[in-house]
Amino acid sequence: MLQLYFSPMACSLASRIALMEAGLDARYHLVHLATKTVADDDSDFRGISPKGAVPVLVLENGERLTECAAVLQYIADLNPERGLAPRPGEADRYRLQEWLSFTGAEIHKAFLFPTFWYKDEGSLAKPRARIAQTLSVPAAHLADREFLVGDSFTVADAHLTWALLLLRAAGVDIAQWPSLSAYLERMRARPMVREAIATETALRKAMAA
Repeated sequence: MLQLYFSPMACSLASRIALMEAGLDARYHLVHLATKTVADDDSDFRGISPKGAVPVLVLENGERLTECAAVLQYIADLNPERGLAPRPGEADRYRLQEWLSFTGAEIHKAFLFPTFWYKDEGSLAKPRARIAQTLSVPAAHLADREFLVGDSFTVADAHLTWALLLLRAAGVDIAQWPSLSAYLERMRARPMVREAIATETALRKAMAA
């Protein structure tokens, strides 16, 4: 069985959404990122991945796959009939990779990561100054589209959905981009997306209690 190492509401939420949308069973292992420990047995998470970051997907053969974009595409390809990614070699496959890269680099690492992990206000000035320009790109793209790639839900949508959820927690009101706000509501209306978010929200609240 596949195994996913995750932290509630971290970018690994996109992998949970992808697994559920793909109809794939998995065993989930909660990771405390602050202490780099696995909740199951309080073991050192860096023994699972030296990177110390989620997601980590343990494959059926025991190999471990990291990095959100790679994990999401792997999950999608396990059940191609669900259409969570264009087939390898199709032109839209590169559009999928384009949006996975954009969300990971321009929203996650350029803004969300420093916002949640850096305490120095000086270090946050540039990310805060850039985020509006960054978000204008997917906002314009989604002005007349339901999904990021093609005409159906893909793992790129799972990734952006997570990012938009975290932007709200980071103090960015996405209502100023109506297309993004409407997009997020559409994504949250999907049963598997709604269930995945509810599961991780409950876990995060329990950890904070």
